[in-house]
Amino acid sequence: MSAPFKKLALIGIGLIGSSIALAARRQGLANIIAISTRKQQTLDEARELGLGDVYMLDAIEAVRGADLVILCVPVGAYESVMQAVAPGLEPGAILSDVGSVKGHVVKTLAPLVPKGVSLIPGHPIAGTEHSGPSAGFAELFVGRWCVLTPGAEVDPAKTEKLASFWRSMGSLVEIMDAQHHDMVLAITSHIPHLVAYNIVGTVADLEAATQSEVIKFSASGFRDFTRIAASDPVMWRDVFLTNREAVLEMLGRFSEDLSVLQRAVRTGDGPALETMFTRTRAIRRSIINAGQETAAADFGRPHQAEPVPPVFIPVREHGGGDDA
Repeated sequence: MSAPFKKLALIGIGLIGSSIALAARRQGLANIIAISTRKQQTLDEARELGLGDVYMLDAIEAVRGADLVILCVPVGAYESVMQAVAPGLEPGAILSDVGSVKGHVVKTLAPLVPKGVSLIPGHPIAGTEHSGPSAGFAELFVGRWCVLTPGAEVDPAKTEKLASFWRSMGSLVEIMDAQHHDMVLAITSHIPHLVAYNIVGTVADLEAATQSEVIKFSASGFRDFTRIAASDPVMWRDVFLTNREAVLEMLGRFSEDLSVLQRAVRTGDGPALETMFTRTRAIRRSIINAGQETAAADFGRPHQAEPVPPVFIPVREHGGGDDA
């Protein structure tokens, strides 16, 4: 059976790009996988890992003959990359991406897309704090959402073909408006990252002695913040710069709610605190029920088996005679 796409071109090969390459290879979704990245060292690493079939520094050569092109570079680089590859895009091809912001993608890419090419921005809501070609794994998208934001001008058959591609890699696919996507992701992803960067940054500013104690006695809550704050700094810089309006809107709401909590703590308003914490606990349960998290103890973190304490058997006192 022939693959859905004759040639898949991945421009950029970090965590998401390498995971797409591995998953697409496993599921037989493309006859040829072409990989392009601007750094020779990264390209060599991708080749050593066997992520693709052809490798090139020149992105325009990678997209020639491709019927699916996915941009896997930081959002801030989209315009320059698009200007470079546009002349090589084939009529009938699908052009997509994996960025966390969609309104900016449409605004930046749409004017540069050649006639006959379908622009269908995408966002796989999956990832880890690791980056680079070696960070990818084929199961990254299994059970995770991928949001597609096609414009009204896009042929629904093209959108369905791309949706089928993501479903074949294990994703759940949702179609929505680009601006709505950016508002939803501002609160579910972007603000949490901003808060995490801020909290961990506060620790970085502490005196050395206090900082070492914070690190030594880190509770699970702080550890989770450090995991989020370890995400790719270039990617997240671009997210906040390109989704500025939605982030500021949600940050304003967050600040207002934080002020209410601050007042409750200051005035000793226990009922108000308990009411808030009860509401937030319900959100957590909803996420688990939706299959987007685990209900396992300690949120499913792997743990080594606890050491078994030695058992001491008391020795019976004898009256000086030999054992029977």
